[in-house]
Amino acid sequence: MKVEIDPESGFCFGVLSAIGKAEEELRCDQQLYCLGDIVHNGMECDRLQGLGLKTINHDQFAELKDAKVLLRAHGEPPSTYNTARKNGITLIDATCPVVLKLQQRIHKQYRQLDPATQQIIIFGQKGHAEVLGLVGQTDGTATVIESADEIDRIDFNKDIFLYSQTTKSAASYNHLIEKITQKLPQGRSFIHNNSVCGQVSHRGENIREFARRHDVILFVSGRKSSNGKVLFGECLNVNPRSYLIEGRQDIDLEVLNNAESVGICGATSTPKWLMEECRDYILKLRIEN
Repeated sequence: MKVEIDPESGFCFGVLSAIGKAEEELRCDQQLYCLGDIVHNGMECDRLQGLGLKTINHDQFAELKDAKVLLRAHGEPPSTYNTARKNGITLIDATCPVVLKLQQRIHKQYRQLDPATQQIIIFGQKGHAEVLGLVGQTDGTATVIESADEIDRIDFNKDIFLYSQTTKSAASYNHLIEKITQKLPQGRSFIHNNSVCGQVSHRGENIREFARRHDVILFVSGRKSSNGKVLFGECLNVNPRSYLIEGRQDIDLEVLNNAESVGICGATSTPKWLMEECRDYILKLRIEN
């Protein structure tokens, strides 16, 4: 049996940068908080917790004074920065540059918006950390829709400015754009912005090709990962023998029966060491059997 790890899978630039900043700070100062899970992967969060990183929620953040807090790659709304200034909190801002640029674009659009005739729509997962940060750029006024099935929530009597969460599927975003275009009444404008991360979009194409090359696909990802859900869906579309696992403990040996090749891949929030651990576990069992 051949076992291959997808060389394109693993942490994206934004996550790598955030984890690198956390590790650097922890080497110098053992007291570092992170606002929310630094990455949507429980095992990586456990590893960093072992180094001293303490994860807190927004309620706990509001109670902190004179502390040091890391902002993860997902980004935060303006209210978080206001709280930090008020409470004397030192921020280690690891917001992904792609997300930061999108926040700035939405904020600029919001400042120019005429709410009587115009609206901002964000295509994304409700409650997702990145989406909360994007909505925060509009003082909470933007409408969030998760799929083309929700376009009735859009007010078609107003002009539409559409943005996407950076980790959404480019194909799903394009489908939504088509649906809105078809329903748009005459005399109304529709501006859609290309805000899907190029690295994420490229990974969709790559992972489909990788999934086709193998009999069985083990997709390693945290269950909370929005990007993981998108990329696992890409695998499943081209290879029905694709399985979502969080780590080696989830590997069912029966699904590997009659497989000559096994592909291991993951999300932008999946660490390389975790995929390697899954590979080594399979190879060890193969040797023992």
